[in-house]
Amino acid sequence: MRSLISVIHLLGSVLALFAMLFLLPIATALYYHESALSAFLAGALLSLVAGLLVRAATQRFRAELKPRDGYLLITLTWMALATVATVPLLLLVPGLSFTRAFFEAMSGLSTTGSTVLSGLDSLPRALVLWRHSLSWLGGLGIIVMAVAILPLLGIGGMQMYRADAPGPVKDAKLAPRIMQTARLLWFVYVGLTALCMLALRAAGMNWFDAICHAFSVVSLGAFSTHDASIGYFHSPLIETVLALFMLIAAVNFATHFLALRKGEPGTYSRDPEARWMLFWIVLSGVVVSVNVWQAGVYPDFLTTARYVGFNLVSMATTCGLVNTDFGHWPVFAPMWMLFLGCLCANTGSTGGGIKMFRSLVLCKQSLREMFTLVHPQAVAPLKIAGQLVPNRVVYSVLAFIFLYFITIVVLTFALLISGLDFLSSVTAIVASINNVGPGLGRVGPGSTYGTLSDFQLWMCTAAMFLGRVEIFTVLILFTPVYWRK
Repeated sequence: MRSLISVIHLLGSVLALFAMLFLLPIATALYYHESALSAFLAGALLSLVAGLLVRAATQRFRAELKPRDGYLLITLTWMALATVATVPLLLLVPGLSFTRAFFEAMSGLSTTGSTVLSGLDSLPRALVLWRHSLSWLGGLGIIVMAVAILPLLGIGGMQMYRADAPGPVKDAKLAPRIMQTARLLWFVYVGLTALCMLALRAAGMNWFDAICHAFSVVSLGAFSTHDASIGYFHSPLIETVLALFMLIAAVNFATHFLALRKGEPGTYSRDPEARWMLFWIVLSGVVVSVNVWQAGVYPDFLTTARYVGFNLVSMATTCGLVNTDFGHWPVFAPMWMLFLGCLCANTGSTGGGIKMFRSLVLCKQSLREMFTLVHPQAVAPLKIAGQLVPNRVVYSVLAFIFLYFITIVVLTFALLISGLDFLSSVTAIVASINNVGPGLGRVGPGSTYGTLSDFQLWMCTAAMFLGRVEIFTVLILFTPVYWRK
């Protein structure tokens, strides 16, 4: 019980710090003289007061957390911040229920980018920026941010970083102390955001659109300032800039930092995840372009390559921004793009899905199994980029992928039993758990998730949440062994 209260104490600190994010929409409302100002002041006050009260009430139980406490902290943090983030949505969008507001907030924090809102062009700019701010904050991870800041308050954060970081990043440090590591990653993250914003402004966006879309792209979220998403701009140059930064954001941020620190672009070529991601995207771009061109969707191959290239990169990297309704393409194309979203994003990036590292481990393990069937006495170590992958990691990857697909099956059947058609059900869950955004059918790029019932939205919300925290973090809390002393 004392450990639980210690977690709640730290959660109070996170809530109080979360109030700072409201400063962005507050400044926007003041700049544009919008009446939305009061809603964001109310949200900031609620987050700050609630956080300080929780912190004060549990002050005497403050203690150093154990590594296992990080799982509970992450789960409670995501749920609490998503709840607080609904306040401006509930106050500013007439008739919006808590279910839909929570879906929108979780979609932002998980960088999924699915939306139940329409008429984005007419929403207050402060509210539009708020949605993008949530996506940007969730991009590198709310917990990684807390690791960088909370130690200044005397609170250690090693266990949070280990619990939230996926794959091999768990054991990789860029600096001797985790606080320094998190700060270095945020330095790269903020730098890429600023660079993307300037590039989009130079490509023709106004400053507001450039800021919002920089937040979305670097976090690989699908929120846009317009209902037509990127199709609103009708600009190949803007699409090129966005696609480039999607690819950058889908690469491990530790790789970016090492490349910048050493000044060696060759760092990227030595990263097997980055190499295989580019290989599958380029190969798929050619195949899908030919498939769509042969179907006669567009008048010439160059136009086809433009639309296929942008949307395929967006879906494969789990960004989810679109410049056309690809739901009308031959079914192979959008289904293959959704599949790429399952595996292309790199470990340590802002993307979702299984991640390329796990895909490589699964592939190599399959080959190793076939080799040992032929040579039972042989010793066949599994290596990636010349480094030995321990069997413990292999077993963990296999368990994760099993839970990943079981989660998709269970939640898909939940949508089917609710009356949703098969195509919409399976693509809604796959898009949500991979934090991609658009699916097909009723949740395709030409529509929103606003047509779904409350029950269906909760299933998609659960998929977004599980996908972002990588399943184990939440499911472990439902095992009896976790709660035993």
